[in-house]
Amino acid sequence: MKERPWRRLYNTKAWYRLRAAQLRDEPLCRLCQQMGRVTAAGIADHIIPHKGDEALFYDPGNLQSLCKHCHDSAKQGQEKTGRLPGCGEDGWPLDPGHHWRT
Repeated sequence: MKERPWRRLYNTKAWYRLRAAQLRDEPLCRLCQQMGRVTAAGIADHIIPHKGDEALFYDPGNLQSLCKHCHDSAKQGQEKTGRLPGCGEDGWPLDPGHHWRT
């Protein structure tokens, strides 16, 4: 896999502080909560992929807390397909753009 130049941002003190604050303020996985589960979060995920944009990378409003499972499965799937898989506890799709939600 080709190394992305923005990977260096994840090794900065500013990122470590931002990540710690995110996980302190939102300690549970956001996607699991939407599905009616309670799971500790361990990843501060960028909602909108930053692709090296430092303003977006360090924007605390662009972060959500996820567990490793949701980050590596549902979130990665969403980035590849443009759709968030799964449904919530109420049975409605999690993806706000799903045609059933309109």
